[in-house]
Amino acid sequence: MSGGQQSSAACAPGTTSRTDQLRYDGRVAVVTGAGSGLGREYAQLLASRGAWVLVNNRAAETAGSSGPSPAEVVAALIREAGGEAVADNHSVESPGAGQAIVDHALHAFGRLDILINNAGGVSDKSFRNMAAETFEHVIGVHLLGAFYLASPAWSAMREQGYGRILNVTSAAGLLGNFGQSNYGAAKMGLVGLTKVLAVEGRKHNIHVNALAPMARTKMTESLLDEDVHLDPGQVAPVACYLVHENCPATGEIYSAGGGRLARYFVGLTRGYYQHDLDLESVRDHFDLASSNDGYLEPRAPEEEMAIIVKAAESAHACSARHAPAGQA
Repeated sequence: MSGGQQSSAACAPGTTSRTDQLRYDGRVAVVTGAGSGLGREYAQLLASRGAWVLVNNRAAETAGSSGPSPAEVVAALIREAGGEAVADNHSVESPGAGQAIVDHALHAFGRLDILINNAGGVSDKSFRNMAAETFEHVIGVHLLGAFYLASPAWSAMREQGYGRILNVTSAAGLLGNFGQSNYGAAKMGLVGLTKVLAVEGRKHNIHVNALAPMARTKMTESLLDEDVHLDPGQVAPVACYLVHENCPATGEIYSAGGGRLARYFVGLTRGYYQHDLDLESVRDHFDLASSNDGYLEPRAPEEEMAIIVKAAESAHACSARHAPAGQA
């Protein structure tokens, strides 16, 4: 429940033993947006460790294009390396497409164990210049697209009593970034979806987490300096561990990039309590209430409610102790 600030990141020297290699044999994974970049890395790593993978990516819209789609290229690479994969060219932007993608995996492999909601894109504009259709499109791909996949996947996972879902979020939502009100809103929406699904999935052995990756891809290369080299392959081990059956986490948010793994969390300051709180008291104690010294980490709404009730009871008890005789 409580914690404090760390001045530097932990660094563990040495190498990890590979005698207990994590495998996904018999598991079926759907990875959206897997035709390139991070999604491709996730799909290839899962397949290399034994998973059967449905590689989803919207087919290119280039006029006259007759070559293989991005998903077909990645699926072929996986099969050439000895893995099992099928390609799916649906967009994720409609309920029908989400159902079709899940049905494709069930038809091809007979079950669905892992869903990585990775599909997305950016369309940056300052908020002053953000058109409604631009805002809605990015929400549609990232947030609604994740829902359209998770909904039919949820039914399959509940029926079999097992599932792992990873929603790809972003620091743009968690922290904010200029020109990305649509993208940030979608990505923070995925955090809320993750939290709720983790609560609802717990009794069905369905774990749901979120990952905020940082890597150089086609989508991010314009945002990173030329001398910043962040290999997407350094993110894949984190993403894949979060959907492994041995990973205990659910309802969590992780950050990964450049070989670093960390956890984001929702913190709550200890705050200030006054039974008869008024406008001027808010002003006078605003800095105290905002201070993160000795912050708390509630894991559910009822835990925050317990904090509020405890503060009220403590304040009442303090007032009773200091009240003149006969007035307690």
